[in-house]
Amino acid sequence: MEETFAKLGLSPKGGLAITGVRADLAGRAGAGPTFALLGELDGLVVAGHPEADPATGAAHACGHNAQVAGLLGAAMGLIDAKVAEHLSGRLVFFAVPAEEYGDIEWRVNQKRAGKLEFLGGKPELLRLGHFDDVDLSMMIHTTSRSEDGKAGVPASNNGCVVKTVRYVGRAAHAGGAPWTGVNALYAAHIALAAINAIRETFRDEDTIRVHPIITHGGSQVNVIPAEVRLETYVRGRSVEAILDANVKVDRALRAGALALGATVEIETLPGYMPMRCDPAMAARFKASMTRLLGDEHYRQIGHRTGSTDMGDLSQVMPILHPYIGGARGGGHGADFQIVDKPLAYLAPAKALAAMAIDMLADGAAGAREVVGAQPPMTREQYLAFQRGVARREVYEA
Repeated sequence: MEETFAKLGLSPKGGLAITGVRADLAGRAGAGPTFALLGELDGLVVAGHPEADPATGAAHACGHNAQVAGLLGAAMGLIDAKVAEHLSGRLVFFAVPAEEYGDIEWRVNQKRAGKLEFLGGKPELLRLGHFDDVDLSMMIHTTSRSEDGKAGVPASNNGCVVKTVRYVGRAAHAGGAPWTGVNALYAAHIALAAINAIRETFRDEDTIRVHPIITHGGSQVNVIPAEVRLETYVRGRSVEAILDANVKVDRALRAGALALGATVEIETLPGYMPMRCDPAMAARFKASMTRLLGDEHYRQIGHRTGSTDMGDLSQVMPILHPYIGGARGGGHGADFQIVDKPLAYLAPAKALAAMAIDMLADGAAGAREVVGAQPPMTREQYLAFQRGVARREVYEA
């Protein structure tokens, strides 16, 4: 990204939150707000994906490659057309890392080594101050869902907290003297069953999602497992719903330890905040996309139950997080692929460029309309809230 931005005549700064790259383009028509166009630097380890990297297993199974293509395409088009001469304020082209929040154990180790505080890219960039001068932002996500049409804007998205869980039992000979051990794997199984048992207590309107995985289940088959590790998200539509569900999940996790006489270490990490798109930005995006793709191909998307760290940005500034099609298959699945390259790669570039002009032309009238509203949180309030989520509990039965 640095090399490509530099070839466009920009002066990029790299290594932001480890791999982020930012390049600014100043408008020459006077002062105005700063508008950031984002693209996410992410892959996913998806078993069986035909284009997975042979060494790492990473694949573009969510369309982040299309995001980056759109970001670069918008930068190229705006610079080639010398649009900056007609813009007030400043454009930021920002390749941001680590939206997917995978590889939690690796990220936690980076945090403990002092290389990170927050484990998602945009929260860490916020903490480091790389969004301090940004007034509004947007990005475009690829979609493979036919119900989303060729383009659309969601009303909102779930937020989440992230949990790592470690059960500690006592090793013993699994055949010769299992009664002398404490089976940490069985403690984890009981906790998982308890989480499933409380699902009916989650209100439908809160769109709670809890989806744990076992990342370590034991050392050897003939040894009673003395250490078992889990990871999970607790997602929900509102902060209040997430925190309420998190209490219930913690109770279920403790129940597994109690049943077996094990110890459980529960670490809760700040995840992503619920997201809401700015309605004025959404209206301008709709106008652009209906001209580009036709009114019949635009959709107003309802609430989505996935999570994104654009939700974190939405707490401190106006944001837009639309979707554009061109993909097929299930998101995060082995069958996900780009099948309509002009739609997936070129349409986001055109849409981002059009939004840059709509926001910052005419004395940045569009951006000034948007940034006048007070965001839900200041940067300081956001950081304090996220730091307040983080905690570690040890429960010894």
